[in-house]
Amino acid sequence: MFNSTNNKPTVLKVAVAATFIAALAVSPLAIAQEHEHGSDTAASKEVTGEIVDMMCYVDHNAVGEKHGQSCGAKCIKGGGPAGIVSDGKAYLVVGEHKPMNDQLAEYCGKTVTLKGKMAERGGIAMIENAEIVEK
Repeated sequence: MFNSTNNKPTVLKVAVAATFIAALAVSPLAIAQEHEHGSDTAASKEVTGEIVDMMCYVDHNAVGEKHGQSCGAKCIKGGGPAGIVSDGKAYLVVGEHKPMNDQLAEYCGKTVTLKGKMAERGGIAMIENAEIVEK
């Protein structure tokens, strides 16, 4: 009476159609997200301050070249979050959507100027797409 082999092509067609429709529905969101990131480049600013290992800075206010070149540089090289402290305000520092620890570790405890997009949410400040400004 009921032949299940006849339904297999229909089920497959429905699954393919549903996947295609879902992809079409989501694609405008991806394009909008890409557009939003593209407009952020105009908001670039410079910040001059001390590069810090954010774990030690937040936990016990570890600053200065002595800490920076010993513990701080090791923590940053090991993948700990890097930041910059300028005029009493700390900023998390990231490159182009990824950490830039390899570039910042050697500057830990030293004063540098970074250029990038400033963002702040939920009390956390960040400089993204950061670049070290050579003076």
